[in-house]
Amino acid sequence: MANFIKPNKLNSSTDGELLAAYRTNGDIAVLGQLYERYMPLVYGVCLKYLKNEELAKDAVMGIFEELITKVKQHDISIFRSWLYVLGRNYCLMQLRVGKKLELVALDEVMEFTPLLHPDDNNREEAYKALEHCIDKLTGAQKQSIDLFYLKEKCYKDVADITGFSLNEVKSYIQNGKRNLKICLEKNSEQ
Repeated sequence: MANFIKPNKLNSSTDGELLAAYRTNGDIAVLGQLYERYMPLVYGVCLKYLKNEELAKDAVMGIFEELITKVKQHDISIFRSWLYVLGRNYCLMQLRVGKKLELVALDEVMEFTPLLHPDDNNREEAYKALEHCIDKLTGAQKQSIDLFYLKEKCYKDVADITGFSLNEVKSYIQNGKRNLKICLEKNSEQ
């Protein structure tokens, strides 16, 4: 079969044919047709891990975005199985990032009551405030905070990755934490 699939043949094409067609011409509609077959499976996996319908729906879309590049990078023999693992890993990463944000929020340096003890109603708002304040940090502080807290790198690893000296990394992290605290306090007063 040729690597170009006409739109009216998409429904009868095998997973392998659709994968080959997408790899050849990069048509996202072809990949979308393939993904649509397995969206209920992906949603089920996401719901199982994330335990929240809205987060699961967001994850289904996020997984498709990852699929656009990852399908071209991997040798896939059974798409359904490969997609299941991709979905599971995506959800586990979302949970890991969520826990890391919680760790940053609960760091004793940030004495910000709504973040230290957020109730269920304020938790999402508190995380949004934290993300907003992280985005406001200078490039070096933001990069150092992200690597140190969110990606759990040690000072030396942060220095190696960024090219900053060890003293600069320590300074950026210390100043970044202070600036986060100030920003969070300002947001809570508004």
